[in-house]
Amino acid sequence: MSMNLFRLCGDMSHVFSIIVLLLRLRVAKNAQGISVRTHELFLVVFVTRYLDLFTTYYSLYNSVMKLLYIASTASIVYMIRYSEPICSTYDKAQDTFLHWKFAVAPCFAIAAISHLLSHGLKIDVQELLWTFSIYLEAISILPQLIVLQRYREVENLTVNYIFFMGAYRALYILNWIYRAYNEPHYKHHFVVYFCGVLQTLLYADFFYYYVKSKAKGGKFSLPTSHTN
Repeated sequence: MSMNLFRLCGDMSHVFSIIVLLLRLRVAKNAQGISVRTHELFLVVFVTRYLDLFTTYYSLYNSVMKLLYIASTASIVYMIRYSEPICSTYDKAQDTFLHWKFAVAPCFAIAAISHLLSHGLKIDVQELLWTFSIYLEAISILPQLIVLQRYREVENLTVNYIFFMGAYRALYILNWIYRAYNEPHYKHHFVVYFCGVLQTLLYADFFYYYVKSKAKGGKFSLPTSHTN
């Protein structure tokens, strides 16, 4: 698996988003404004996508990054759910998206149907779970965006974490396109493109107000229904 600038920048953006969030949790010891449900979804995404850790070796970089994503996301979920005093500041009343019912279940159903349509009765479990992870990642940020809408104003570290998560996916779309045109054995994967674009579009409103707040040098905030 080759490296290019888009992939490297995307990976570093992803890693930086994780570092920012872990820093916020460990230093501030506060989970207010953070959706643990988003991170539970991302944990499911990484565990189901990276099963090839047990079957295929690509490179040390590839293996380390996959293990980093799984371990760091599991650590975030643990801290918000169980680690005091952080878990006491987590507001369950704001983080109410039914992620198992409205994200995991339908994404698995769609993945199973598309897998059966393309493979018939020959089921490749690893490929099925990989496809499921692609669909699920596209909407995993939804619980966090809903929490953001409810709080309206959140601290800088939290919005920076969300920004770098969005930037990671946008850069990875460019990485996939670059590889399709420059690597002889890499082909266009339109399901991946669609899910990547959908995921990036979910950030569009957030990106607009993020850039606007940075340009004005003020605190990030979303408009209320009464804002003109």
